[in-house]
Amino acid sequence: MARTGFCDSRQLLDLHMTEDRQAPLRTWTNSCVRRERRVFAEGEDVGPGQHYKPTQDRRWVTIQRFPISAEDGIIMDYAPQDESVLSDVYEEEALLKYLNRLPGPPSLRALMPGLLRREVEVAISKLGLLYDKTYAWDIFSDMMRSQLLCSLPNAELPKHFSDASRAILVDWLIQVHEVFQFSEETLYLAVHLLNRALRLIKVSISGLQLLGVVCLFLAAKKEECLLPEVSELCYLMENAYSKKQLLRMERRVLTGLKFDLFHCPPLHFLLISASIARCSNKVVWMARYLLELSLLEGQCVVYLPAQLAGAALRLARRILQEAPSDGEMAWCIASSIHVGSEAALLSIMQIMAMAAARAHSRETRATYIKFSTIQTLHVSMHPALKAAAGLLGLSCSQT
Repeated sequence: MARTGFCDSRQLLDLHMTEDRQAPLRTWTNSCVRRERRVFAEGEDVGPGQHYKPTQDRRWVTIQRFPISAEDGIIMDYAPQDESVLSDVYEEEALLKYLNRLPGPPSLRALMPGLLRREVEVAISKLGLLYDKTYAWDIFSDMMRSQLLCSLPNAELPKHFSDASRAILVDWLIQVHEVFQFSEETLYLAVHLLNRALRLIKVSISGLQLLGVVCLFLAAKKEECLLPEVSELCYLMENAYSKKQLLRMERRVLTGLKFDLFHCPPLHFLLISASIARCSNKVVWMARYLLELSLLEGQCVVYLPAQLAGAALRLARRILQEAPSDGEMAWCIASSIHVGSEAALLSIMQIMAMAAARAHSRETRATYIKFSTIQTLHVSMHPALKAAAGLLGLSCSQT
């Protein structure tokens, strides 16, 4: 265990035991109703210390998240990252420039920007991301810009770490994430913070597990309504680290990251693209499975979130051999979201296919078990996954 930097951790809950698990706290919170503001009668005097009372006793509700059943390049040629402002005119021109390179008749390419904008508004509205779809395109455009900050320049790790030790740590974090029933956004943010922290902070092998827990804790602080106690986190690590050590590591990580905890998760791009393409539930679950498998692959840290989402969706569609319900038009519109060349998407698909082909036999099997339940339609146990690499022309020796 010293080789991987892990202590003798507490045995985590069996991920197959989903029936005995309580509903996530986020689900309970979002089931409450928004509190109404009292409307005072005309001429009514409101004193400085007087508080309004709602007409009915209702609970406060958080901003609506993705529904549980759904969970959980378009703008090409962006300006360099140091340019903080990109005009709508530039975005439209860049989009048109990209669409003009797509195959198809000129009349279809002329319709694509308007169709894409409308489909994005409908998709974001369906996913419950906001109440007023007027701002949907602005939010989506900001997602496309800000994702440039979410990839790393290279996949190299510090000398005393390896991809194997990183994969073991990420696999264990997925199990802890399941125990606390955090949202999917928390998991993707935690792994992103871990990828950055490993390259910015000098940590010994003995402190690798502590670093991973701190990244998950910080991600939960940003995404979750209720947090675990620090003592609970220490307990999961067999109290090998004290609360003082955990909080000290938290300060080091925050200082090293300059308190920048932003991340645009690929899951959001996946759900938006799948909604536009009218993908079936099984294709969506398969794509989510492939996307989560990519968290264990160190090579994937150099790709943009939209690229990872696009590759997962394409590979899921190819594995399941399901034709789109509304023809190729919806799929073409959704495919225009995927930033990058076809070669980049194919490289990601090859990484995901090889990971899926050996997931059942690997030591890091948390994601495989997680997506083998009836709630996830048993997608990780699909027989076609073992031959997924062959669909892309890869030999078995490469897997």
